[in-house]
Amino acid sequence: MDRINRMVSERPVVIFSRSSCCMCHTVKMLLSEFGVNPMVHELDEIPRGREIEQALSRLGRNPPVPAVFIGGELVGGTNEVMSLHLKQSLVPRLIQAGAIWV
Repeated sequence: MDRINRMVSERPVVIFSRSSCCMCHTVKMLLSEFGVNPMVHELDEIPRGREIEQALSRLGRNPPVPAVFIGGELVGGTNEVMSLHLKQSLVPRLIQAGAIWV
């Protein structure tokens, strides 16, 4: 858990992903369309990725990826990010976190 907290404090937007996950790819593409340059941790490609994935599961993420953190706060996965986008709440949140400028 401490490791995740340290990792999410590295950048305004942090995504825990798997390189083969199509929903992870969708979230990364959506954020990149807004000009966000997130820190992406591909859990299947980094040391101790499995441990991080298990910790995300303990945080209530099911499935554990994608797990999107904005401003150090867990937003959720694809459904939550898309829901914020449809409610026009995603961009203001990204601006507030310092992930994009207007």
